[in-house]
Amino acid sequence: MRPSAGMLAVVLLGNLMLPFTSAQNAGFVKSPLSETKLTGDTFELYCEVVGNPTPEIQWWYAEVNRADSFKQLWDGARKRRVSITAAFGSNGVSVLGITRLTLEDSGTYECRASNDPRRNDRRQNPAITWIRAQATISVLQKPKINASDETILSPDTTGKAVVLRCNLTTAHTQHKESFWMKNGRELLNTRSDEDTITVYRITKPRADDSGEYMCVYTFDMAPNANATIEVKAKPDVTGHKRSENKNEGENAMLYCKSVGYPHPTWTWRKVDGKSYKDIDNSTGRFFITNRDNYTELNIIDLDINTDPGLYECNATNMIGNTTESTILRVRSHLAPLWPFLGVLAEIIILVVIIVVYEKRKRPDDIYDDDEPAGPMKTNSTNNHKDKNIRQRNTK
Repeated sequence: MRPSAGMLAVVLLGNLMLPFTSAQNAGFVKSPLSETKLTGDTFELYCEVVGNPTPEIQWWYAEVNRADSFKQLWDGARKRRVSITAAFGSNGVSVLGITRLTLEDSGTYECRASNDPRRNDRRQNPAITWIRAQATISVLQKPKINASDETILSPDTTGKAVVLRCNLTTAHTQHKESFWMKNGRELLNTRSDEDTITVYRITKPRADDSGEYMCVYTFDMAPNANATIEVKAKPDVTGHKRSENKNEGENAMLYCKSVGYPHPTWTWRKVDGKSYKDIDNSTGRFFITNRDNYTELNIIDLDINTDPGLYECNATNMIGNTTESTILRVRSHLAPLWPFLGVLAEIIILVVIIVVYEKRKRPDDIYDDDEPAGPMKTNSTNNHKDKNIRQRNTK
């Protein structure tokens, strides 16, 4: 069936109208938010827009008290402290980041977006062709905190308390309270709102007490200020497999985990008599996975001839190193049949013993079918006659 001229006209008109019906002016989905930061910190501003076609996004900046004099920002500005990343799909997304903040970075930051075809025409008013969203960034001088030097735990310090100390000497405003953190987590019962000096005491330090400690001061109208103190110790392997029993063809997993700071560098090796063979991921059957204070060695498709033996994991950091061993045993494919074969062997031996015993019985122990099974019976009458005859007296 051939389409009529009227049908073709309707389809053509629909195709011509499609760009107009689907077009959409630029609009903000997410706008940048104002923040207060400290010198030396980093901030990021996020801007997401929608429109058809996808809008172009730009970033502009104006100094404090000079909101009428915006300057465009670009990636790599301010001695490469400025970064601008963008992604465009159904929506347009752009992120402005500035590192190593200074007081001069304070000001008004503006995200501009437009999908107007006239947006870059200098004869047009930008206020008409571009939409704008602003955020104010306030940068304050970072408070000064005097903190203890790093501490190294050693056998000589075992049993001796370690005291970590921070002193807030300069701040833009009065601090609210202070507390301590270890490896990014707040330590319980350490919050205080008293003096500018805060102390944390480790009474009986062990390798597990090592880590990155941080004293934190809070303020009502400003970001927190902090200082870091490192407590270092030699790695101490606290968990590992002492032995592993597997069948040939299976996979084996050996692991070690430790305490100590900084996080160690892990290595694996196999002890071959008095020599050592380093293990890495190059063979295709050995796979090592390391995560901070944990390491894992996976051996694929175990070989009964080459894989059994003693394996060592070694944890090393700048303070020292620790090594632990695991024995890997690889059994034959027939290993699961051994219990059955043992029972079968016992049955066979028992049958052989019974057969040999039966063959070696004495002939006297075997009854002849012709012989009576019991004593023969006699005629009682005849017996009495004989007795009477024997008892008669002769005169």
